[in-house]
Amino acid sequence: MPVDPEAPPPLQALLDAFNTHDLDAIMAFFTEDCVFDTPRGSAPGGRRLVGREAVRAGFRARFEGIPDIAYEDARHWTAGDRGVSEWTIRGTQASGAPIEVRGCDLFEFTHGKVSRKDSFWKLVE
Repeated sequence: MPVDPEAPPPLQALLDAFNTHDLDAIMAFFTEDCVFDTPRGSAPGGRRLVGREAVRAGFRARFEGIPDIAYEDARHWTAGDRGVSEWTIRGTQASGAPIEVRGCDLFEFTHGKVSRKDSFWKLVE
């Protein structure tokens, strides 16, 4: 059966690419004009990164900040041009402090690729 080029990408495959820290594999899932709304920033919506190079740099910074980051306990679903991934990240921050945070990504798809990734993390106090 042929693959529908308009179908959303498989979100587990995207998460697998994040778990290998392979920026080329990750970016293959994204459109040229993609947007990444980070979970942190000076605005209520986090920091907005626009375009493949800015988004790639944002993901690279995530791997530098948490070099052994792993996305685990994942659940995904899609509906039309939207999708959701729930996960727990675990790892060690560059400072040496451990991190374990529950979060999710809200996705928008265009022509079978991710056009927007909006990340949310629970804050641990």
